[in-house]
Amino acid sequence: MAAEKAKPTSAAKSEPASRPDLATIGGLVLAGVGLIGGLLLEGGSIKDVSQITALIIVLGGTFGAVMINFPLNVLKGAMRRLVDVFFEKSLTPETMIEQIAGFATRARKQGIVSLEKDAETIQDKFLRKALTLAVDGTDLQELRKMMELEINNTEHRVEQEAKVWESAGGYSPTIGIIGAVMGLIQVMKNLADIEKVGHGIAVAFVATVYGVAFANILFLPIGNKIKLRAHRESQMKELIVEGVVGIVEGLNPKLIRAKLEAFVHTEPPKPVKKPAAPPAQKAA
Repeated sequence: MAAEKAKPTSAAKSEPASRPDLATIGGLVLAGVGLIGGLLLEGGSIKDVSQITALIIVLGGTFGAVMINFPLNVLKGAMRRLVDVFFEKSLTPETMIEQIAGFATRARKQGIVSLEKDAETIQDKFLRKALTLAVDGTDLQELRKMMELEINNTEHRVEQEAKVWESAGGYSPTIGIIGAVMGLIQVMKNLADIEKVGHGIAVAFVATVYGVAFANILFLPIGNKIKLRAHRESQMKELIVEGVVGIVEGLNPKLIRAKLEAFVHTEPPKPVKKPAAPPAQKAA
């Protein structure tokens, strides 16, 4: 019996389910199709831009510069944040509001202590911590300070991790230019053979293409997506704090729901079309 009870508890404490971010996947596909398609339409071939040497120079130089710029723990966090770029949490603010409203209804009828068992089975770690502090009788101001401090610390950490990718986007084009210059140096050694000179110049500039492409298609968008995810996560946490504070204060569940709905992004109401004025009647 004890083993059977342990199973649902561990499952309940697992992280909310995630789903693939179609915007990220679709954007990468569209960018790849656009670049390669444009190359093929101009009469080129994929072999023209498939240079392993240029790839090694750009990626090696870029990530080497980034590693010099940031401490190791920030670099590890930046790599883990790639999950937030390609996957998004399926938990929505509307779902969270419904969950908090349910807790508020039970707390109003049976007291906030009745939420002790529910707090242990909540999936979201932040909500679980906030509700546990509330059930334990933590002072309201201290509860708000603790949770807001966690929000601020998380925002600062994610901002540093996003800067890793933004820095990569800044270094990459410059490293690409260095790779192009290195290629031109090799070209200058074969000026006697004009065919080799033309081919060498084309190969040399592939590094520049790689540097600019990686910066604008991967590194900079990844940094921006990480910051956007962090901003939305902070909004969700602020929603949780306001909801738990409302439960502790004993507010009406309907009032809590109305207060939390301010965090939900809704579309502006569509303008109502005025009925056409009736045609004026001619005077007799």
